[in-house]
Amino acid sequence: MATRRRKLGNPLALAVMVLLAERPMHPYEIAQTLRRRGKDTSLKINYGSLYTVVQNLEKHGFVEVTDVERQGNRPERTLYGITEAGREETTEWLSDLVAVPAREYPVFEAALSLMGALHPDEAARLLEERLKTLDVQAASLRGGLDKLRESLPRLFVIEAEYQLHMIEAQAEWVRGFLAELTEGSFPGVVDWRHFHETGEVPEKYLKLEAEFEQKQKQKQEQ
Repeated sequence: MATRRRKLGNPLALAVMVLLAERPMHPYEIAQTLRRRGKDTSLKINYGSLYTVVQNLEKHGFVEVTDVERQGNRPERTLYGITEAGREETTEWLSDLVAVPAREYPVFEAALSLMGALHPDEAARLLEERLKTLDVQAASLRGGLDKLRESLPRLFVIEAEYQLHMIEAQAEWVRGFLAELTEGSFPGVVDWRHFHETGEVPEKYLKLEAEFEQKQKQKQEQ
């Protein structure tokens, strides 16, 4: 199943359409409902950006104004409802997100790709710090989930369950990697330490880079 380029890519827009499929709401009510349901742990929500998202959805014909509320001296509030095109977009977009793994760029993955710039002892210290934080996060989320499951169906907290699983998986990986660093069994740690203590790039790394550049050149010439 291939994904197609969508007119809107902000997941908050999808959340707005899902809520408006229930009933018409004004932007402030949408924000409050998302927070009340705990969706702010999975989505970045603030009133300013939410209002812009609603305007963009209206621009593309996915939502429309259904009413304008006036209560006393309060500013009037515009209610929005989902259109038929919006319902189709919601179903297709959500289906793509569920079915097709997307290539994401987590900041921790980026940090790992550049970690050679740190001394291995410093990297180990920082990973120990990260591991402690992950363990605290997992314990907190686990406790919160247990309480939520007492009153809510599992479907309503499934994203928190996924978050916990990902935190636990990351903690397990960090714990294993950290053990390799501290024990000195991580392949290449001697060269890594030597580079930071002498400033000299290991000869085998320079050779590997030269070989890679040569292969790239040959591919370009073909």
